[in-house]
Amino acid sequence: MKASRLGLVCVTDSQEVRYRALTRKRLLQHELPQQRELLTDLYRDNLQRLTAALDYCEREAISLYRLPSSIFPFADEEIGRGTLAGFAPTLAQLGARATTAGIRLVMHPDQFVVLNSDSAGVVANSVKILAMHADIMDLLAQPRSPWALLEIHGGKGNRAEALIENIRALPEGIRTRLALENDEYAYGAAEIHAICMEAGVPMVFDAHHHIVKENLSSYDDPSVAAMLERARETWPDPDWQLVHISNGRNGFNDRQHSDLIEVMPSSYARAPWIEIEAKSKELAIRKLREESGSLAHVG
Repeated sequence: MKASRLGLVCVTDSQEVRYRALTRKRLLQHELPQQRELLTDLYRDNLQRLTAALDYCEREAISLYRLPSSIFPFADEEIGRGTLAGFAPTLAQLGARATTAGIRLVMHPDQFVVLNSDSAGVVANSVKILAMHADIMDLLAQPRSPWALLEIHGGKGNRAEALIENIRALPEGIRTRLALENDEYAYGAAEIHAICMEAGVPMVFDAHHHIVKENLSSYDDPSVAAMLERARETWPDPDWQLVHISNGRNGFNDRQHSDLIEVMPSSYARAPWIEIEAKSKELAIRKLREESGSLAHVG
């Protein structure tokens, strides 16, 4: 297998890759025409910042970039959808550039996505949020496959069947990109794997969530390597398998993420794609590359 490709999550520790935000309170302080102007200006600015992110990834030979879910605020509402549509040519160009440069684009919708909530309203809103992410991927001309991943957690505990049923009912543009990640609260790795097999979606294995949930003392516990291999079988192309890594901030089993990655599962040498979920972002990637050529993918 090729050396693992390390992924940058959203922004850099430096100010080099940053995005603007807009609160609902500020948006609603204005009349509709001014709201459109605000969103147009913000979307244009964030597209320039996405360009800077791609520049950075090319310069640093980073082959995977996770776009922020909040890159286009209110794009799940009519005013935002209409505004974003006006930037379709620019988005298509940026997506084509990423593809040409060999930069894989993925997204991780926020915690408000709970497909198996017992509230129909929450489920409907979750689908709406996912549709916005799928629309962004479509505008970026990314394939409707797990290559252009939309990754979420399992949601409400003890509702696996509802999750499977609602995944199967998703629109094609969402369902074909969707993946599920294990967490340390509701759905452990084995549970998410079973759901992924039943729903026909890939599993993103997170070793840190796994060791926290199972109260393990090492990333080299046999179950880590075993779950990595089991997760791979859920991917339509094993070379697309994506995993996450983070370390505990105040101890091995601390849920909070540390600034850097001090410990990497030895089995992750077999993982094709690794998102680095450390607080110090690109500094963590740089440190890993310096310390372990087997995990550093250049070019």
